[in-house]
Amino acid sequence: VFFSSRVHKHRSGIVIYQKNNNYMTLLYTLIILTIHNSLSWWIIALIALVIVLSVVGIVGAVVPAVPGTSLNMAALIITYLLCPGEISTHLLLALLAAGVIVIILDYVAPIWMTQAGGGGKRTVWGSTIGLVAGLFFMPIGLIVGPLIGAFVGEITDSHRPGKAIKVSLWSFAAFLLTTGIKLMAGIVISYYSISAIFYHFT
Repeated sequence: VFFSSRVHKHRSGIVIYQKNNNYMTLLYTLIILTIHNSLSWWIIALIALVIVLSVVGIVGAVVPAVPGTSLNMAALIITYLLCPGEISTHLLLALLAAGVIVIILDYVAPIWMTQAGGGGKRTVWGSTIGLVAGLFFMPIGLIVGPLIGAFVGEITDSHRPGKAIKVSLWSFAAFLLTTGIKLMAGIVISYYSISAIFYHFT
């Protein structure tokens, strides 16, 4: 058996072959349990939904049109209900509170930092548009796009190249800060979601 380095019995009574730290075991176990009718199809659907929400949520930390942190939080709540006892209520509330703070920062930090650099709404919009355009020129566009967009937005407003450069750098710093925070939050929340499912069903 190519998965096996040790053997244990699942709570259903089906023997599961498991290799240490091999996350393919999760997929293998779900297939076996489904074949033996030990897992309902709706549970499989919910597990798949958690995985999709987690992955898309992490992607949403970079893609502006996708509500990344919100999707990660939704996956966490589903996991909490699907896998009783794997995630404590205190941990759930702590992660959800952190997620709410990240969402607020995602809206407030770019505006605050752009204004701190002397920019306005055009700079913020320019940075966002530049980010969207940069997605078509990955990976360099992801970095250059927001910077150029913020510069264009500010120079059309103030008509001062020196100020536009300063403001665009502040706006770009805000983008890096919020993106980094969202990525960390998404990865941490997704880790708890996927780990809970793995340990509950294997």
